[in-house]
Amino acid sequence: MTLADIATRAFSIEDLRRLTKNRLPRALFEFFDGGAEDEVTLRDNIEAFRRVRLAPKTLVDVSSVDVATELVGGPSAMPMAIAPTGAAGFGRHGADIAIARAAVALGIPYTLSTSATTSIEDVARAAPGRLWFQAYILADKEKLASLIDRARAADYEGLMITVDLPVGGKRERDFRNHLSFPIHYTPRNVLDFARSPGWALSMLLKGTPQMVNIRELNRGTLDGKKMLSTAGRNYDPSFNWTDLQRLRDNWPRKLIVKGITRADDAARLVNMGVDALVVSNHGGRQLDGGPATIDALPAVARSVSGRIPVLVDGGVRRGVDIVKACALGAQGVLTGRATLFGALAAGEPGAARALEILKDELTRSMQLCGARTIREIDQGLLFSRAGA
Repeated sequence: MTLADIATRAFSIEDLRRLTKNRLPRALFEFFDGGAEDEVTLRDNIEAFRRVRLAPKTLVDVSSVDVATELVGGPSAMPMAIAPTGAAGFGRHGADIAIARAAVALGIPYTLSTSATTSIEDVARAAPGRLWFQAYILADKEKLASLIDRARAADYEGLMITVDLPVGGKRERDFRNHLSFPIHYTPRNVLDFARSPGWALSMLLKGTPQMVNIRELNRGTLDGKKMLSTAGRNYDPSFNWTDLQRLRDNWPRKLIVKGITRADDAARLVNMGVDALVVSNHGGRQLDGGPATIDALPAVARSVSGRIPVLVDGGVRRGVDIVKACALGAQGVLTGRATLFGALAAGEPGAARALEILKDELTRSMQLCGARTIREIDQGLLFSRAGA
């Protein structure tokens, strides 16, 4: 069975998630799927979208619906960009490029993670299009500056600074599964890997991937006694507003700040001159107990008041979630796990299938809501029990 055949078996993002779960060792699947501590915020990201209700307009001619829009100053085939997802190649070789190509083929922006398993330059060559580079704030400032310079030289149009990871979240599934990057083999995880022979054979034949952009920084090991996770190991907890302003002053293109849930932080970013912000809690992988992103979105959008684009990520699993986000004030959404599950399940055809599913669901949801363009999605589509 080809990867394209596998992709066509999926009719939802949850289907792609199940295919990924069946293919990967438990440790790898839980790394991609899991969150911090009790995973309250991880679950609430999804549940909060489900709590939002829409009030569809009827008797509207929706025989023709246009889902294309402007996103962060450029054209996008739909109000969505790909969020940065690190370590993807550990789940399937070439997953970063698979997702990037699928995004570029559809016509939406793609964000490459600092901790990707493909280089900044290789992604730019393989998937020329609207590319953003996501930078973690490394303690090694020379390395950080080098990565940003490389993204500029490779013609990435946007720099995305992640500000919600001063230290790594406590991801307990990784501790229990003896998982760290680079992978350090233990009896427990070797037995786990052996139960997924297809994945294991691929890693044996093609070699274990590396986070190539920060290869020289990833030399530690996962320490269960200190409960030190891989994420955040190399980052600078002292990074502050002054440091961010310095990055703003030195980066000449679009600057996007990701990891905002407070309205006052959003207003300050506008005054600083950033070009866009992302309401995000790192997919529930950092602070457990923070707000679901869709719940935080309205206050952030009000504080920004249309002066810069506001995007939202975390919990986007259906096309109707994009409608809900736009109705609550977002210009669009970022999705990480949706296309990641697609690529891990079935390579580039799987990533393309994830985008096809979301675009189809978005189109259908707009038709059912009586919205013919993205501009027609506004707070008037939100159902209010108080106003009933």
